[in-house]
Amino acid sequence: MAGLVLLRPVTRFLSTAIKPSLLRGAKRPHRAAWGHTLLTGSKLAFLITLPAYLGHKTFKRLSYVTVVHALDKVEELLERADYLYSCGETEKLYQLLSQHQNSDDAELLWRLARTSRDLAQLSHTTADEKKRLTYEAFEFAKKALERNENCFAAHKWYAVCLGDVGDYEGLKVKIGNAYIIKEHLERAIQLNSKDATSIHILGYWCFSFAELPWYQQKIAAMIFASPPTATFEEALAYFLKAEEVEPNFYSKNLVMLGKTYLMLKDKEKAVLWLTRARDYPQRTEEDKQVHKEAVELLKKLHG
Repeated sequence: MAGLVLLRPVTRFLSTAIKPSLLRGAKRPHRAAWGHTLLTGSKLAFLITLPAYLGHKTFKRLSYVTVVHALDKVEELLERADYLYSCGETEKLYQLLSQHQNSDDAELLWRLARTSRDLAQLSHTTADEKKRLTYEAFEFAKKALERNENCFAAHKWYAVCLGDVGDYEGLKVKIGNAYIIKEHLERAIQLNSKDATSIHILGYWCFSFAELPWYQQKIAAMIFASPPTATFEEALAYFLKAEEVEPNFYSKNLVMLGKTYLMLKDKEKAVLWLTRARDYPQRTEEDKQVHKEAVELLKKLHG
């Protein structure tokens, strides 16, 4: 690790800058002796002040090493977390990251938000536990955003978790948060135009408002002077863009492409994307749900 490598020259620096007798724990010369030396000549006086200067430099170097070592520890933790996420080990990932829930690191906090949300989505999670985890995820995302407003992932997961919290706050609140959610998604994409997930979620936002039932449209009209609106064409553009940025990155994007083409009455392309969603490797519980949905939709199309 970088911290360990940097420690070696500092150790050598200490061993050459400090007398062996001092390293062995020898007592410091009596104050009178140091004072006498200072009076005997300017050159000796300079040499007496030198150890204090070296001590300050040593402190600065050791402080730097400590910071670098701490950063290495965080990087190691994040690498391990990302590996567990890639393997679909949601519960293990939650156990790992929840030990650091008091961290001020935005990169760690948004991952905590994501894994809390993922755990809430598991089928065996109880209703009470799901609610607790949903609000917990939102608090982690909020904290990540407070720590670093330029972190695209913090904006992304804040938007996602705000939408989830709306499920418990009622339809009026959920619709009322719509513009806030969109703003954070757009900011996430502005900060990182290559993040396919943010683009996908914005597509999902458009799809949701494009298929909004008439009674929910009336509620939206009561909340906003200009209610949020979107079209299936807009949703399609985002889903296709996400696929262009990172092909085959997410089973949900594939099934949403199929569903959007269905809404646009393009059966041929709907079958194409739904088939890809059906054949997507089932690594996570969400992948299994997507597989099931794709199979059912294909049966209806072929039935």
